[in-house]
Amino acid sequence: MSLVFAAITPHPPILIPTIGKTALKKIDKTKKAMEELEEALYATHPDVIIIISPHGSLFSDAFTINNCPEYTTDLREFGDLSTKLIFKGDMSLAYHIRTSTKNNHFPAVMISEKVLDHGSVVPLFYLTKHLPKIHVLQLGFCNLSWKNHLDFGVLLKDQIENSNQRIAIIASGDMSHALTTDAPAGFNPNGEKFDKKIQELLEAGNAAGMIQMDNQLVADAAECGLRSILMLMGVLQNKKYTYKKLAYEAPFGVGYLTAEFIF
Repeated sequence: MSLVFAAITPHPPILIPTIGKTALKKIDKTKKAMEELEEALYATHPDVIIIISPHGSLFSDAFTINNCPEYTTDLREFGDLSTKLIFKGDMSLAYHIRTSTKNNHFPAVMISEKVLDHGSVVPLFYLTKHLPKIHVLQLGFCNLSWKNHLDFGVLLKDQIENSNQRIAIIASGDMSHALTTDAPAGFNPNGEKFDKKIQELLEAGNAAGMIQMDNQLVADAAECGLRSILMLMGVLQNKKYTYKKLAYEAPFGVGYLTAEFIF
């Protein structure tokens, strides 16, 4: 078995109906795109979802492998006390990835955190509705170079190809947080430039272009998706696929991109 599904998703908590409520209407394109992704994922019959989140416990100099037998959710910081999900972990896959990082002298650490952050919960809320037996493995990026993130993705690719399971991978991340004056990071003209550039590079399958992006452009964009995407691009290296953008919108000054890579 091997990789059967790959996608990029945003993770605004307002996508959860009990949090977004009426505001959910303002990101209806994203909601519909996530529902379309759920159908596509279900059709691949995955055994495991690897999710790369920007909002778990992150280290400056090492990637994180969150190895836990069971994950739970807690969205109380967003005023939601009712959404409670439980996912089985995949400790075997986590172990093999960690062993590979050791063998390749690659900077990674194993952690064990049962409660998933919203960067994982929001996509999983939509994508696992009809996958009650799915296993999950959460990964986190770090502050090492963008090339390191691409290289870690290539390492993941090798472990996925060697697995006897059907594996899906989700790069969770929002684009620029600086698209309007009332955006979380305020307005910066480089925010829109970053979002357009990333989408152009994804359309072209140009991972090399991503690691060569201008540092100031990325910093000004105040994004949280580039490193997740780079890890995913490493997993997809040398794989034939069609990139399909399902939605992009930014009604709250944050870019929300939803996309699928079709094999």
